Amino acid sequence: MLSNIEERFRSHQGPLTESLVRSPGKFGLGQVPVNVSPDATTSSVCGYCSTGCSLKIHLKDGQAVNLTPDPGYPVNRGMACPKGWEALTPLAATDRALQPQIRETRGGDLKPLDWTGAAQHFCERIQSIQEAHGKDSVAFLSTGQICTEEMALLGALAKFGMGMTHGDGNTRQCMATAVRAYKESFGFDAPPYTYADFEESDVIVLIGSNLCVAHPIMWQRVLNNPNSPEIIVVDPRMTETAMQATQHVPLRPKSDLALFYGIANRLIQKGMIDQDYIDRHTSKFEAFAAFVGQFDLEKTLEVSGLPADDFERLVDKIGMGQRVSFWWTMGVNQGHEATRTAQAIINLALMTGNMGRPGTGANSITGQCNAMGSRLFSNTTCLPAGRAYSNEADRQYVAETLGIDESCIQTEPGWAYDQIIDGIESGKIKALWVIATNGAHSWIDQNRFRRLMGKLDFLVVQDIYSSTDTAEYADLILPAAGWGEKEGTFINSERRIGLNKKVRYAPGEALSDYSIFRLLGAAWGGLDWLERWHSPEAAFQMLKKLSIGQPCDFSGITDYSMIDESGIQWPFPSPNDGDFDQERRLFEDGAFYTSDQRAKFVWDLPVPPPETVSARFPLELITGRGSSGQWHTQTRTGKSEILNKINPKTNYVEVNPADALEMDLQSEELVEVMSRRGKCVVRCVVTPNVSRGQVFMPMHFVETNRLTLGAFDPHSRQPSYKHCAVRIRKQVEK
Repeated sequence: MLSNIEERFRSHQGPLTESLVRSPGKFGLGQVPVNVSPDATTSSVCGYCSTGCSLKIHLKDGQAVNLTPDPGYPVNRGMACPKGWEALTPLAATDRALQPQIRETRGGDLKPLDWTGAAQHFCERIQSIQEAHGKDSVAFLSTGQICTEEMALLGALAKFGMGMTHGDGNTRQCMATAVRAYKESFGFDAPPYTYADFEESDVIVLIGSNLCVAHPIMWQRVLNNPNSPEIIVVDPRMTETAMQATQHVPLRPKSDLALFYGIANRLIQKGMIDQDYIDRHTSKFEAFAAFVGQFDLEKTLEVSGLPADDFERLVDKIGMGQRVSFWWTMGVNQGHEATRTAQAIINLALMTGNMGRPGTGANSITGQCNAMGSRLFSNTTCLPAGRAYSNEADRQYVAETLGIDESCIQTEPGWAYDQIIDGIESGKIKALWVIATNGAHSWIDQNRFRRLMGKLDFLVVQDIYSSTDTAEYADLILPAAGWGEKEGTFINSERRIGLNKKVRYAPGEALSDYSIFRLLGAAWGGLDWLERWHSPEAAFQMLKKLSIGQPCDFSGITDYSMIDESGIQWPFPSPNDGDFDQERRLFEDGAFYTSDQRAKFVWDLPVPPPETVSARFPLELITGRGSSGQWHTQTRTGKSEILNKINPKTNYVEVNPADALEMDLQSEELVEVMSRRGKCVVRCVVTPNVSRGQVFMPMHFVETNRLTLGAFDPHSRQPSYKHCAVRIRKQVEK
């Protein structure tokens, strides 16, 4: 089987040596820069956050040497955040993965091997484990940071080709809640907004979103609003965004669901609802109104900890606004009752008629550059384009479009991320393939995750760096190309499909993820349908076809060149569907994607957090972003000297002055922070930005997730990073 790998790449001769895999060919193995003049300027969508900015890439001798923000792109309009300005720097890091590496014995050293040997070893180990323990004994964990075409190919290869039942992405950590909430309320995972809504609202409500740090360009769009809008920030902590708001609502951690039900009840009592919109475009409002009646003023204030005047001010601003937009991100999504909290926000937008008009909407802001692409096309929680595993017609259409046997498609989704990790502990999952994510740093209750990596029979890590926390446990490392070293598309928060271009060579023997998947598929054998995936743009054409008739239909995009200058928001079912850069706001006609075309009110009784404070652990820990120059586990941003100058050098914990006085703590001294799961030593920062009884730590440092609690929303299975009980004490010098 494996001796015929070369035959499966008919455009090449000889073994898969470095010279072969780096040469252009119809199967996409080449790593050559985009076909432009050697000293020209081209553009590419940024590979960091979900904003989806376009960057002008300046080339010299065919290689990218500098970049500037793209002034003509409708997303960022000539602006870039610190990470965007430094997007090229991480590609030149000295710890790039340059060739495949194998660990022949547990605890032994990694040794180099060629791509043929790596592909052979991957297939032999995976196949032998599946033969011994079943197809579902192997799983994959992917990401929202590779191209849509790569995600789709991975999902097809792993599930339809290799028979892996279980696979999920690290988008489970950031966006699963929004996906589930939109599907239940609207009938499809459909963020309804366009960034223009930031500039057209008269009331902007930001919930669990530190926008000016996490999404700086979106914050600039807020500042461009000519209406002098009310800016309301609902967040326990006085974040950088809250400091600039017209009203900060410092609710108690994880009291937001009860707060929003109390707001809904008060809006009904005051007659501040749009009954006409409710009657024409929604369902179940009467039952919802009866339910929220129990959240009277006294109960709401008791649970949320807000003063009555502040609460009434908040209600009146929402109720009297003409164009109110609600925006949320991880502060909502990462909670133990996150889905119902997101739907409580959606309910507020529906009952006030703030949907489908400029400056309105219940708007989830995505985290990663391609989390929206992952949600729709990674073949994890749903079949491509939001099609359902359980729908026979969908399975038949996917099989026909991709040229596979329908029997290869499972009838139900596989396990979510947390269930896969549980499966390792139970012994069901024996092998894991990790692509472009760093779970040994980022996953909740980190010590448990690391312990379980050592229990696997086989761990494959596919990444641009060989030095990540997860790579330390790998039995096989596959070196991948990074942003700017490959081509494909990203889909941003406002559903805009943008183009990512190759503007430099990947170092050493690193290949694009797309090429790695093709190579492994050829080594696996018997997957003739992979011929259809001969290039990223060929994959894009198949994904277009899969989107036909779906809410995300973008079949009107002819090819990559059509999205080069301004990107296109889905839906775009026809090439005659207006200007390419036209803003596409959803639900302008009041018709939703449910069977009766009505949006649904969804609710549940709030439940207490799974972990509460005690005499031993008296403080509530919340987590979040540290600065606009930090990104996730800092595997990329940590490579930039410029970003490191504006970022905190070491981890820290913010403590309220009253708590610090009581514990005799001073700013900058080292303290020990401990939860029921682990402990760490960090700097103390005494600040009134956190309320008494609460502390804050940034997510970007490895120590933080030693503390977090492995609790999950029951509907989205998203981790509850934002709340657990801890204690702090002075670090005793030894």
